[in-house]
Amino acid sequence: MNLSIQAMGKRAEQAALTLSAVPTDVKNRFLETLSEILIKDMSGILKANAADIHEAIPVLSEALVDRLTLNQQRIEGIAADVRNVAALPDPVGEVFESGVNRAGLRYEKVRVPVGVIAVIYESRPNVTVDTACLMIKSGNAAILRGGKETLRTNRAIIEVIRRALEETGLPQDAIQFIDSPDRNLVDQLLHLDEYIDLVIPRGGAGLHDFCRKNSRIPVITGGIGICHLFVDKSADQQKSIPLIENAKVQRPTVCNALETLLVHRDIAAEFLPKLAQQLAQDKVVFHADAQALAILSAASVPNLSVVAADEAADFDKEWLTLDLSVKVVADVKEAIEHIRVHSTGHSDGILTVDAENAGLFKRAVDSACVYVNSSTRFTDGAQLGLGAEIAISTQPLHVRGPMALRELTTYKWLITGDYSVRA
Repeated sequence: MNLSIQAMGKRAEQAALTLSAVPTDVKNRFLETLSEILIKDMSGILKANAADIHEAIPVLSEALVDRLTLNQQRIEGIAADVRNVAALPDPVGEVFESGVNRAGLRYEKVRVPVGVIAVIYESRPNVTVDTACLMIKSGNAAILRGGKETLRTNRAIIEVIRRALEETGLPQDAIQFIDSPDRNLVDQLLHLDEYIDLVIPRGGAGLHDFCRKNSRIPVITGGIGICHLFVDKSADQQKSIPLIENAKVQRPTVCNALETLLVHRDIAAEFLPKLAQQLAQDKVVFHADAQALAILSAASVPNLSVVAADEAADFDKEWLTLDLSVKVVADVKEAIEHIRVHSTGHSDGILTVDAENAGLFKRAVDSACVYVNSSTRFTDGAQLGLGAEIAISTQPLHVRGPMALRELTTYKWLITGDYSVRA
């Protein structure tokens, strides 16, 4: 296959110029059409996905296979997210700041599309749909490069997206897909600063590092989630157990799942055995520091799986499995320091009824999403009322947390005078 990344970039630039002026009702019509075709063509997508899964099972972990797997329920959920985006306000053209300066100039800050965005991602084919709907609604064109393990699935999804674009009169080049696993094409993409305005990698740490080190284009990174919860001594223990179970067990293969639990030493001997009673039923494996290991080893918990944590490695590991790192800490300050050293800046929380400790935690923990008495699983665009998301940004510049519609825009100044000159 002879793919020209340069030509794709040029076509994307032209499509972005068209999209920047497309009315909201046309963009919403595309989203409604896409949602309908996803359901109508579900069998073709599932057939392609089954072929990808068949090849993936012998070579990928169970967690990664789960990430690439589609079924009827997941496709229906994806289609529902697309409809949710259609129902959201269009950020393009929004005036979010205005005023008049001393010279009488009227100024407005107005949201505009970024332009052309390249998205490089691994495993999860829902990203293809999420990206398409968010890009079109926010007026951006996109060049997508999915993982080789979902190539057939993405081909089927891209065909659906292109049909929806065509049916609504939008340029098909608004969403382009690099239909090849050749890594050299990624290198070329990262050097296409003539046409591409932003790169968003969505995958493992290796992908993010590669993009940061090799791109000529600004890169927004995120999605690596070593997420923490700290159980303060004042926490409601009865309510904390199902919350922790939800954060760890509901879907352990995603970036907002809990990976490290910190427990105040004053309640550790009482709380950890009660937690273990529940999580042992879920087949969670505890990787415990010395204090937690002593407590859990002495507890009479059926089917409990507990091992000594490798403290040089386990607390910096995104498990994406039913493994949980556990550490006993002296107080909220030690919990905050542990998170400062080991967190990836994704989602971290405290369970407490102590307002002072909650306030300190919120001020001191510098993560994209900081929680009080909540599961980390809420770090999700749809859950936070944003519709679908393209990634979770964990860097401090431009955007943080779920990247949805507004986060895919920038702004320009509109300034109006009366033939004004500067004194």
